[in-house]
Amino acid sequence: MNRQAQAAVLFLTGAALLHAGVTDLYLRYVKAGLRPLLLLSGTVLIATALATAWYEHRAARAADPAHDDVRHREPRVSWLLTLPLFALILVAPPALGSYSAMRTGTALQQPYGYDTLPAKGPLRLSLVDYATRAVYGHGRAIEGRPLKITGFVALDHTGRPYLVRMALNCCAADAQPVKIALTGKIPPVLRTDTWLEVSARYTPRTTKDPVNGGPIPYVEVTGARPIPTPTDPYDETWNN
Repeated sequence: MNRQAQAAVLFLTGAALLHAGVTDLYLRYVKAGLRPLLLLSGTVLIATALATAWYEHRAARAADPAHDDVRHREPRVSWLLTLPLFALILVAPPALGSYSAMRTGTALQQPYGYDTLPAKGPLRLSLVDYATRAVYGHGRAIEGRPLKITGFVALDHTGRPYLVRMALNCCAADAQPVKIALTGKIPPVLRTDTWLEVSARYTPRTTKDPVNGGPIPYVEVTGARPIPTPTDPYDETWNN
């Protein structure tokens, strides 16, 4: 592949990164905090591509014509390298869901601390926040409080329902599930990978993940409603 083709691939790569960062597509790949670096990387790649094309154009004008003809006789199959870039721009991959969650053990970890909660009223907690407070905080700050928690539905081989969020440290490649088991007024029909917002109460009941033996807390459901898939389907609070 000659310099002009290399510049074109660099430009397309930078454009794909900028497109992902501007349109929130990047949230399917990396955590939200990496957006500035993604945009910076795209900008640098585009600037590099333009500079490379400009220098190559100047060099081509001064080059020997016969040598210039030989240089451009390169296999066109090399342009197939651009296909993954167009796929990145045109096709948004689905977020990891129940299939991955139920084949991976819970990644619940004891946090270094907890955020202060409002003294009154319902609590809207992330799924990871509820799980850590239920298991490691023994529900002290949330017992008796009405709760709202969001996650997607997963079922184990026995049909037991869970609410799950895939927690990530850096990117989707290292995403791992955090699960809470459901009890109480569970909807009679549950479809895997459906996103729910549940109204619930803390319960001290826990179980063990059959995959790795990790702790899975229960939550007592008092109501549930389906919701659209969030813009950011992953949870980043597990390593705080």
